[in-house]
Amino acid sequence: MAQREHVHAHDSIHWFMADLTSRVVAKSGVPTDIYHLGKIVLQSLSDAPDFVNQIDGATDEDETNASVMDRSIRCAINFRKLGLVTNDVITIMAPNHLDVTVPFYAALYLGLPIASVDVNFGIMELEAAFRVNRPKLILCQSEKSSDIQTALRKCNLDARIITFDQCDGFLNFSNLLEINGDEKAVTEFKANDFDPVETIAIISSTSGTTGLPKSAALTHKNLRISVAYNWLSFETYPSPTKMAIVSFPLQWLSAVFSYIFSPILRFTRLQSSKPMLKEDFYKFINKYRPTSLFLTPTLARMLLNAEDVDTCDFSCIVHACLGGSAISQAVIDDVKRTMPQAKIIVYYGLSEVGGFTFYDAFPAKSSLGRPIGCLSYRLVDVESGNDINEPNVPGELWLKGPTTFKGYYNNPEATAEIYKDGWIKTGDVLYRDEHWNFYYVERFKQLLKYKNYQVSPTELEEVIKQHPGVYEVAVTGITDPECGDLPIACVIRKPGHTVTAQEIKDLVKDSLADSKQLRGGVTFVTEIPMTVTTKINRRKLKELVPSLNRE
Repeated sequence: MAQREHVHAHDSIHWFMADLTSRVVAKSGVPTDIYHLGKIVLQSLSDAPDFVNQIDGATDEDETNASVMDRSIRCAINFRKLGLVTNDVITIMAPNHLDVTVPFYAALYLGLPIASVDVNFGIMELEAAFRVNRPKLILCQSEKSSDIQTALRKCNLDARIITFDQCDGFLNFSNLLEINGDEKAVTEFKANDFDPVETIAIISSTSGTTGLPKSAALTHKNLRISVAYNWLSFETYPSPTKMAIVSFPLQWLSAVFSYIFSPILRFTRLQSSKPMLKEDFYKFINKYRPTSLFLTPTLARMLLNAEDVDTCDFSCIVHACLGGSAISQAVIDDVKRTMPQAKIIVYYGLSEVGGFTFYDAFPAKSSLGRPIGCLSYRLVDVESGNDINEPNVPGELWLKGPTTFKGYYNNPEATAEIYKDGWIKTGDVLYRDEHWNFYYVERFKQLLKYKNYQVSPTELEEVIKQHPGVYEVAVTGITDPECGDLPIACVIRKPGHTVTAQEIKDLVKDSLADSKQLRGGVTFVTEIPMTVTTKINRRKLKELVPSLNRE
C-alpha cells in the first residue's frame, strides 16, 4: 500500500536507524559500530529471516534473508582462509545475479573495500582499474577470466581470480560456500572489528572534477549517514517501500545503495542476471509490481516514450528517483504523466559526498532542492575565491560534512586538488534563490566561453529538447581563435520527424540571449557518445564534431 505523502522531510528514518544501530552496539560493546555496515547488515538479516531479500527477474529465482546470511557468512569464513584481511580490496565483475550479493555482504563483514568494475571492460580498461584499485581477489564470470589474467600481468599484480560459473583452472564461487563440516563456525560467526569511520566500504569509479578516471573511497560511516537521506519521504519502518527494481550494475552507486540498504530497511531487490531491455522492464513491472524505481534521463526516455508504453502498468511505482545526469523538466513531466501516483525525487549527487547532496519533499520548479542536515554549503566565485552570499549569483559549490569521502584511492595528488581546508570543491556551478533552493547551472569545466560570455551546454540542450522533433541533443563547442567556443548542437531526430537545422537555430534564437546562439551550427547524428553511466561523454563529443557535417 502506498504511504501517505508528506509535505516535509520526515525524521523517521533517523529514529529507525538509531534503534537498529543501538542494538548492534549493545551486542558488540563497540560504540563506533553504529557505522559498521557489515554488523548492521548481519543484524538486519537475522531480524527477518523469512523476508525475500532478492529476486532475479530473468530466472524467477528468489532468496530469503536467511539464505543470504548463511551463504555470505560461509563466504566470509573462506575469505579469511584465503588470507584476506581488513583493507584488502576485492573486485566484483558480474551482472546482478543472486550470487553477487554473497561476496558483497561478506566483504562488508570483514572490512574489505569493494571495487566493482563494468562487465564490458576490455583489457586496457581493466588494466587502468587494477592499477588504481590493486585488488587482492577478483570475482567474475568465466568469460572474462582470460582478459583479467592479461590485465593483471600487465599490472604485475598477483590477485586471485574466482569465477561465479565453472571455469577450468580457477577456484569456483561454490567453493567459497564449503565449510567441510564445521557448521559451528557459521552459527558462531562474528564480523571483524575495525574502525568504520576510517575503513573503506566502497571504491567507486568517478571522473572527479577533471574528467580523468579516479576511484572515490567511501567509508562505512560515509555511506551509513548519506544513504538515509534518500528515505526522508517515508515514515513507516521497516519496509518504507515494498520492492525496488535495481536496473544498474554494481559499479553504480545507486545499485550499491540498494544492495546495502535492502536488508537494513527490509525491502526486496528486483534485479536481473541478464541485460534489461525495455521489454524486460515492462515484463518485470507488470509481474512483480515493484514500488520504487531509479531512472536516468536515458532510461526514462526508453521506457516512457515508447510506442507500446501503455502495455506497462506503472501504477505500482510510488517512489520514482531521477538522477545520474541533468534532469530536464520534460523528463519530470513524462514521469508524472506515466506514474501520477509516484513521489518524484530529483537527485543531484556526487560520489565524493556519498551520493546525496540536496533534498526537498516539494522542491521549487527546476531546483535540486534544499540543503540536507549533514552537510555545510558554500558557493564560491571561481575567479576571486570569495564566498557568494547573495541569491541568484552562480558559483562553484563547496561541501563539508561527515559524508565527504576519504579521498581518491591511491591518488593523493587528486585528493589534495579537490579538498580545500576540509571542503570538497565539487567543480559544479550552481546558484540558490532567497529560499535556499539550489539550481544547477553547469559543470565548471564544461562551460563554453564565447568571447567574454559563459555559455552552458545544459541550458542550450534544455531549450532544444522542447522541439517535438528532437529525441536527444548534446551541445559542445567548436574552437574559434577569435571568439573562443562556438556552440554546436548534435541532434538525434525522433523517428518520423523532419526537423531542420534552421528550426533548431530559430528555437534557440527565440529563447536565449545573443551570446548563446548556435554559431557552431547544428549537426544531425544517429547516436551521441555516452559514458558507461549513460552521461554524455563530452570529451569524445568535442573530439568528434570537427569531422561532422554542420548546417
